[in-house]
Amino acid sequence: MRVNANIFWLLTVFFGLAGAVYTVWSIIDFPNNPHREGGSPVEWVGTLAISLGGVMSAFLAFYISITKKAQGGELPEDTATADIDDGDPELGHFSPWSWWPFVLAFGLALIFLGFAVGIWIAFIGAPIALIGIIGWQFEYYRGNFAR
Repeated sequence: MRVNANIFWLLTVFFGLAGAVYTVWSIIDFPNNPHREGGSPVEWVGTLAISLGGVMSAFLAFYISITKKAQGGELPEDTATADIDDGDPELGHFSPWSWWPFVLAFGLALIFLGFAVGIWIAFIGAPIALIGIIGWQFEYYRGNFAR
């Protein structure tokens, strides 16, 4: 995790410098650019986008640094000499035979298609997505796989 945090700190510095260079360059280029008559010499869209990329990198680096300090040492995934068996074997419970993720994906695809094409399609997809969520959540309460 320390390497990840350092990479994001490095990205923070890069985006900060790139934002400063972009801002200065847009101010210098302002008189020569025929598409930007009048207004501010700073091109705000690019300046804010690059600068906010640096802010996001700083947020991620800070979060990863705090998480590393809170975990109380190096995890097996972070050491080069660790074996596969050193990690936590419990990764969760997955249902390889479940069809409910496909139902949910179909419902969500109809919802997003409805936002792009016509809202009436989203009204068809919403109940399908709701059925998919409920079915996926409660698939172990009925049928062959009930607990």
